[in-house]
Amino acid sequence: MKPTKTKINLDELLTLCDTRLQTMFSHYVQEIPSLELKTAMKYNLFNGGKHLRPLLIYATGSIFDAPLENLDIPASSVELIHTYSLIHDDLPCMDNADLRRGKPTSHKVYGEGMAVLTGDALHTLATQIIASHPTPLNADRRLQMIKVLSHACGPFGMAAGQALDITVMNDDIISTDLLIDIYRLKTGALFAACIELGRLASTDDDDTNQRALKEFGDCIGLAFQIQDDILDMETPTALLGKPQGIDAKNKKVTYPKLCGLIEAKTKVQSLYQEALEAINYLGYQAKLLRDLAGHMLQRNQ
Repeated sequence: MKPTKTKINLDELLTLCDTRLQTMFSHYVQEIPSLELKTAMKYNLFNGGKHLRPLLIYATGSIFDAPLENLDIPASSVELIHTYSLIHDDLPCMDNADLRRGKPTSHKVYGEGMAVLTGDALHTLATQIIASHPTPLNADRRLQMIKVLSHACGPFGMAAGQALDITVMNDDIISTDLLIDIYRLKTGALFAACIELGRLASTDDDDTNQRALKEFGDCIGLAFQIQDDILDMETPTALLGKPQGIDAKNKKVTYPKLCGLIEAKTKVQSLYQEALEAINYLGYQAKLLRDLAGHMLQRNQ
């Protein structure tokens, strides 16, 4: 059967992403031997997330005509990683949040122990999918994907950022430069990885493309985190889907707290423009990725 390739608009992408992720997750959770673990995993995976990270993978892959079957692998794996990180973030020992995506957080429903195990299971399943999910994607590309994703979410990326988050972000004398470094680790690294993973699902091996897309990913990732800070200050809980003002409640230093709301909003717009300029040379081929970036900029949750 000829692989399915991606040439779609943004509305079609939003539907396609949700459908393909649901298919992938349903396939893997159905055989889990522990009913409690299976139920907790389904609760967290099928709860209406925005799926922005998988969307970035599909949109980047479309630039290089990557087969959808290849893109399913990193798209589902990244969403598993992201979901596990949210479960652990919400725990009482971390952000101590009671609400996520408009519903009680995992530990509130299943208890802290099961929440930890659910995150563990999602994390390891991500690697299993990259290593063994049946598609034409070759072994070298799979190894590169594992390297990119593990670097982005481990001790050189998201985990390091979260460690800094819970150890230094309550310090009012934190510098803007250090805060941005933390943001790049805890949020930006995984966004940048999504862009590279989308490229790796294709046959592209152009260094210029890799560098330009990395710049795009770095800018979008940082913009997203600053925008998240702004939303936490301005958006009501009912619309946000999680408790408004949780950063203030936890006495965390954020970009708008440090630099002011106006400067924070200006920074988001500036980073968005930098991201677009980085991929401008790709022309119409990158239209879907540009449209998605605009969609992310306009989000209210």
